[in-house]
Amino acid sequence: MSKRVEEISKEAESTLTSIKEIILENFMSYEYGRIPLKGGLNLIVGPNGAGKSSILLAISVALGQVYTERSRKLSDLIRRGKDIARVSLVFDNTQKNGKRPIPYSKSDTFMLSRYLRKDGSYWFEADYKEIDKSEVVRLLREFGMNPDNLLIIMHQGMIEELGAVSAQQRLKMVEEAVGFSDYREQILFAENELNGLTSEETSMSQLIENANQALEYWKQIYDRFLEKKNLTEHRALLEKELVWSTEAKLVKSLQSVEDRLTGKVKSLANLKDQQKDVEEEASKSHQTLLDKQVELRKLYGALIRAEKERSRDEATRDTTKRIHDELEGLSKTIDELIADKQGQKDAKRLRELLDYLLDREVKGVEEASRRKSELDREVSSLQPEIGRIDDTIRRSIDTYISLRVRSEVLSYRIKVTESEIRELERSSREYKDELERLRPDLEKAGSRIETQRQPYEISEELKLVSAHLQKLQDVPEEAEKIYNDYSGNIEELKVKLLKLQDNKKVLLGELESRKKVWKDALTRLLEGINPDYQAILAATDATGFVRLEEAGDIEDAGIQLNVGFRGTAPTTLDPFTQSGGERSVALMAFILSLQGRVISPMRALDEFDIHMDPKNREAMFKMILSHIKGKQGSQYIVITPSILTVFDRSAHVITVQAAHGATEVRELRSK
Repeated sequence: MSKRVEEISKEAESTLTSIKEIILENFMSYEYGRIPLKGGLNLIVGPNGAGKSSILLAISVALGQVYTERSRKLSDLIRRGKDIARVSLVFDNTQKNGKRPIPYSKSDTFMLSRYLRKDGSYWFEADYKEIDKSEVVRLLREFGMNPDNLLIIMHQGMIEELGAVSAQQRLKMVEEAVGFSDYREQILFAENELNGLTSEETSMSQLIENANQALEYWKQIYDRFLEKKNLTEHRALLEKELVWSTEAKLVKSLQSVEDRLTGKVKSLANLKDQQKDVEEEASKSHQTLLDKQVELRKLYGALIRAEKERSRDEATRDTTKRIHDELEGLSKTIDELIADKQGQKDAKRLRELLDYLLDREVKGVEEASRRKSELDREVSSLQPEIGRIDDTIRRSIDTYISLRVRSEVLSYRIKVTESEIRELERSSREYKDELERLRPDLEKAGSRIETQRQPYEISEELKLVSAHLQKLQDVPEEAEKIYNDYSGNIEELKVKLLKLQDNKKVLLGELESRKKVWKDALTRLLEGINPDYQAILAATDATGFVRLEEAGDIEDAGIQLNVGFRGTAPTTLDPFTQSGGERSVALMAFILSLQGRVISPMRALDEFDIHMDPKNREAMFKMILSHIKGKQGSQYIVITPSILTVFDRSAHVITVQAAHGATEVRELRSK
């Protein structure tokens, strides 16, 4: 055994631990199960489907293993009808050489549990205190236990996977299992450093070469940089002047707007006063018009009445005259009767009556004539008055219309003035907003710069300066620093290059030394396991050897298994040359030959013999018993559905069987 392996073995003895018990609650077919384990060989037997492989799967889940064999989701491992499952591993934490394997636990046992929920969540607990997975990984690394390494835990059907891995991957598994991973990490670290130094050396050499060539170039750039610097300073001054010139123009424009706004406000007030006076005059004119219209209606009424009465009186006069004429004719007739003596008496009475009627009619005619004269005078007097009132009404209408027109004109002028005021107020706000937006630039520009130039004049000059700067935009800001660096650092770079080359030589020697240590360690390891590998194969009528495939790069190196059966020459193990049973035998021989060097205190195999014939299965079990027996502190878990034809009383046998929809576990105690 190599010195490094001996050191690892001694170091592992002080932190050696084992699993004392597995507790399953609502896990797969287990409603509640406790599986006691012991140091040395633990055989788990039982028929297919009884729940044997679930035990190893439970160990993997509790250790945080990625591989879950029968399920892609951890929640599928929960027993049907249950919401939560727990897997607990009880580790032996008794003191060894005065030191506990898990020093931060003061108890003789240490429980690591993993809880699974149907919603997909899970968590770990250590002695009933929740911890995260990184702590679990760190704890297992201290024990040298990587549950994802097939050489430590091999699930059902994974013997074929081990046979299919590449020689390079197989070497990494072996390095991790025997504690050689540090060698690889140190070599890879040194190679990375060497690659970095080589790259840095190339870069620095190129940098020095380019520096001399570029120094003159950067001198030209530096001259342009100075020109750019002067122009930039001048542009900055112009920008400040532009800001203050803009501010002065805005202030002047704002004052002009404010003055115009004041004038418009006064004008608006005057227009509103005028409109008020015109509205009052229009109201009075309208009232006068209404009054005259009433008066005109009354005069027209009187005229109509007089005309009607005059017409009526004329009719009455004509009737009276006609009656008077008829009465005069009657008077002549009466005079004739009076002349006739016979009718004198009656004629006198008629005469009296007729005289009375004639007198009344005469009076009626006179009265009608008088009334006609009066009505004629009244009609004559009403007509001029009506004309005068009518003229007054026309003038009032003209006046009222004129006043209404003036009022509307004033309203329009008021609206226009109000619109102008709003526009001026908007302009005032805009100028104020522009001044407010300009304030940060003014503060940034610093003290006021008095200038008589307009902003457009400054802008034109600023455009010219910017155009010149545009031609110099390719000049980097760090041109001065680069020029000074090129001027002052070339010799310093040469010194650094010499130092870098010295460091590279030292690192090359260190890398070769580390590769030699790694190769020597692997060579001694293979020299140690080859006899065991060949002895195990010999028990199955086979020959073979384990060989290190070397390469220029450590990542290309690998472990190659060679095997030959029934007198054939050993050939490389692959999925196409040997049968499934032959590959299983070769792989098991390799695994068993490594057992004395594996640093993990616990190893597990599930149904490794599935492809083996009875003879090879029996031979392999004998080898398992012989290689495990006497290995102090190591714990082995072997799961098989086969009937045991080889038995050792030192083995701890556990039987697993299904009963009433659940799995039952029993220990088989030797008598």
